[in-house]
Amino acid sequence: MFPIRDTIRAKSFPVVTYALIAVNVAVFALESLLGNQALMQVVESLALIPANLSPTNPLTWFPLLTSTFLHGSWFHLLSNMWMLHIFGDNVEDRMGSGMYLVFYLLAGILSGLAHAFFTQLGFLPTVGASGAIAGVMGAYILFFPRGRVVTFIPGLFFLPWIIQVRAFVFLGFWFLSQLSNGLMSLGMVGVPQFGGVAWWAHIGGFVVGLVAALAFGREEPPGPQYLPYREI
Repeated sequence: MFPIRDTIRAKSFPVVTYALIAVNVAVFALESLLGNQALMQVVESLALIPANLSPTNPLTWFPLLTSTFLHGSWFHLLSNMWMLHIFGDNVEDRMGSGMYLVFYLLAGILSGLAHAFFTQLGFLPTVGASGAIAGVMGAYILFFPRGRVVTFIPGLFFLPWIIQVRAFVFLGFWFLSQLSNGLMSLGMVGVPQFGGVAWWAHIGGFVVGLVAALAFGREEPPGPQYLPYREI
């Protein structure tokens, strides 16, 4: 399932969401201009490498934050930014821009810790905003249980479908798929040394979003918020 848009109308301009998207795109553009040696130095310094984390050296924890602004490919970047675009504006609207930024960064850091705790490949650099965005998705499902996600389903009965599904169905299915893959990864042997998905960063970020959203959220403002939709 590929999300196209949601049915929630944000009441304020999502300045932080768009700023985060712009920063991530700019950072990846800079990555693309680097030579292989310089890029490897950036990855070694700013990507999350769980084996490098030291409880006695706070500087080794800095990549928990910087790694969330690095991406491994254009597809990796664009898929993350698309999800942030769909779900981030509404969560920012509900939290307020300042609290939303703190929440986003906190979700990114804690999702990195979850990945570091469960990973069997502690030497493998990890990059991407997926954990922080998973936190945004966890907050969305809590704040907007009646929301719908316009979803593209390719090849359903040999024809692509565009349908609207409840947000808790779409995001719940997404979370269960991450959890299933995360549990399977714990028993994997012979895992490739390069590539792969940080399932536990996704899982940890989503759980952080669910738990922390109420502490960061404001009372829902009055007035119409849901766009018209048809039940399908």
